[in-house]
Amino acid sequence: MSRFRLRRSRRRQRELVKGGMPLKAMVPNMITALAACAGMTSISLSSEGRFSEALTALLAACVCDGIDGRVARLLKASSRLGAELDSLADFVNFGVAPAMFMYFWLTGGPAHAGCPRTVVRMVLGCALFYAMCDCFRLARFNTMLEQEPIPYWKHFFTGVPAPGGCWMLLTPYLLLSSLDVKNAWPAGYAFFASPAFGMGMLLATGMLMASRLPTISLKSVHIGKRAQRPVLAAGLFVIGCLFTDLWLTLGVAGALYILSVPLSCAAFVRTRAAWERQNAAKNAESAA
Repeated sequence: MSRFRLRRSRRRQRELVKGGMPLKAMVPNMITALAACAGMTSISLSSEGRFSEALTALLAACVCDGIDGRVARLLKASSRLGAELDSLADFVNFGVAPAMFMYFWLTGGPAHAGCPRTVVRMVLGCALFYAMCDCFRLARFNTMLEQEPIPYWKHFFTGVPAPGGCWMLLTPYLLLSSLDVKNAWPAGYAFFASPAFGMGMLLATGMLMASRLPTISLKSVHIGKRAQRPVLAAGLFVIGCLFTDLWLTLGVAGALYILSVPLSCAAFVRTRAAWERQNAAKNAESAA
C-alpha cells in the first residue's frame, strides 16, 4: 500500500511539472510589470510637480518596454498573456502617463496656480483625448497582428507608434527645460509652455497615433555596406550626446521625429507606386 501511494504521489508531481510554467517564462512578464510600475510612478510624480523625476520614471518605463519582448524571444517564452500584458502596460506608459504629465505641467502643477478653472478642464479634456487615441492605436495594432500585411507596408507603421507619440508630445518640455528658454527667451517660453499650444500638441499627437498615416519603421531597415561606417559613427555620436545631455538629446530626437512624419508619407507613396508598377509588370507577363 505504501509503495502504491508513493507511486501515485510521484505521478501527481510529474503532472504538476508538465502543466506548470517554467521560471524563465515569468521573466518577460516581470519586466513588463516593472515598466507599468514605472509609468504609474511617473503619474504620481507629475501630480506632485516633480517633472524631471517623472520624466526619469517614464524613460525607465520605455527602456523596460523595449527589452521585454526581446527577452521573451531570447528565452523562447513568448505567450498570449505576455502580449496582452504588454498592451496594457503601453497604455499606462505611453497614454496615461504623458497625458497626465502635460496636464499638470500646462496647468501650473497640482494646485493649478494661476490657471483658470475653465482652462484646466479644457486641458484635461485634451489629455483624455490623447490617452483614448493611444488606447485605440494599441487595440488596432493587436487586431492587425492577425492580418496578412501588405508587402509595401512592411517598412512602415500604421499611424505614429505609442512610444513615438509619447516622446513627440513631450518634446516641447524637453527642449524648453534643456535650453533654459525661460530665462533666455521669456516670450518664446510663454508661448510654447502655454495651455493653448499644449492642447494643440495633445490633439495633434493623438490624431496622428489614431490615424492611418504611414510612419517609418526602423525594425525592417537594412543598412548597406557603404553606409555601415557612417551610421555606426552617427550612432556613437548620439550615444555620446545622451551621456552629455540626456534630455536635450531626447528633445532634439523628438523634434526630428516630428519632421520625419511628412518624409515618411512621401517615402510610402514612392514605395507603393514602385510595388504597383512591379505587380502590374508581373501580371502583364503572366497574361502574355
